[in-house]
Amino acid sequence: MTARAAIRRVTSPALFPPPTYSHASVVEAGTRLAFLAGSVPLDADGNLVGEQDPVRQTEQVIANLAEQLRAVGSDLAHVLSTDVYVVSADTTVLSAVWDVVEASGLSAGPHASTLLGVACLGYPGQLVEITATAVVPDAGREPRS
Repeated sequence: MTARAAIRRVTSPALFPPPTYSHASVVEAGTRLAFLAGSVPLDADGNLVGEQDPVRQTEQVIANLAEQLRAVGSDLAHVLSTDVYVVSADTTVLSAVWDVVEASGLSAGPHASTLLGVACLGYPGQLVEITATAVVPDAGREPRS
């Protein structure tokens, strides 16, 4: 594929404007997409990072997500959509996690995202997980970090 990925981010004027994300991302047919498994707050040795600290866990999740993207030839700027799962019913905790997501470069698009408070996640002590869909740029083009 030689054409550049065409990403159109849409915020509908008929809906309440989202703070730092778009309502939808549209990618033209033929673009390579990566569907990433949930990024978790474990280090390379499998140790939980940021025990009982959702902000620190989010930082690790974003770092791991960036590595997942690098492995497929993409980067945070090419993320189209995320689901951000946080073990909490407290909106201040959700907002603190979102602040990290927003500062990470994921909102550069801005991308489409859903922020969810959940009862539990897969690893003991895990408070945050992020799934993502991203465009994989053409092979001749270097991904941005």
